[in-house]
Amino acid sequence: MNPTTPIHRAPDSPAARQALALAGVFQAASLVDELARTGQVDPRAWETLIEATVDTNPASFEAIYGGHPNNLRRGLDTLEALVGRKQANPVVLRYGFSLLMLMNKLRTDNDMMDTLGQKLTRIQGQAEHFGTTHENVVASLGEAYQETISTFKTRIVVQGDPSLLQSRMMPERVRACLMAGIRFGLLWHQQGGRRWKLVFQRKALRRALDSLS
Repeated sequence: MNPTTPIHRAPDSPAARQALALAGVFQAASLVDELARTGQVDPRAWETLIEATVDTNPASFEAIYGGHPNNLRRGLDTLEALVGRKQANPVVLRYGFSLLMLMNKLRTDNDMMDTLGQKLTRIQGQAEHFGTTHENVVASLGEAYQETISTFKTRIVVQGDPSLLQSRMMPERVRACLMAGIRFGLLWHQQGGRRWKLVFQRKALRRALDSLS
């Protein structure tokens, strides 16, 4: 991420902050789908997710996603589909809602939260040495996901090109994306986001998306 990117102050509205956090979840879901099908990802969207996951103590809400809502544009576009304004990709939506379900399981498992926190602290040290998106860091994020979230009975089955999914660093990149989705899911919950609101408060989500466009 470009360190000179100006900080675009996040809205004070709880709904808008929830929308930004939720966009992170669905951006992760979108990139998992893209990786599994093509082996490629949008660099800006990818860096935003990985940096948000590695930075366990951001200076501000805005700093989590690199200071500008456009860093979450992929996720915001997916939310537009969720509220019915654009064509939805059912696979991406399934990944996104599965991430929210896993986040809820993690949130109530204090031991796993502690373990994950310790792992992310170590990974942050790695990132300071190698750089945030270095493959060693990505591999460690993937390993952290595999040793924690992947142990739940509920798991995300990724669909895609089998040869791509088995290629070098691809499992680690996919798991790192999923870890980022969990990170933004926790942020969404911290900001007051709840599954029922996605059903009963769609107008509020639409207004929040309008304020971020």
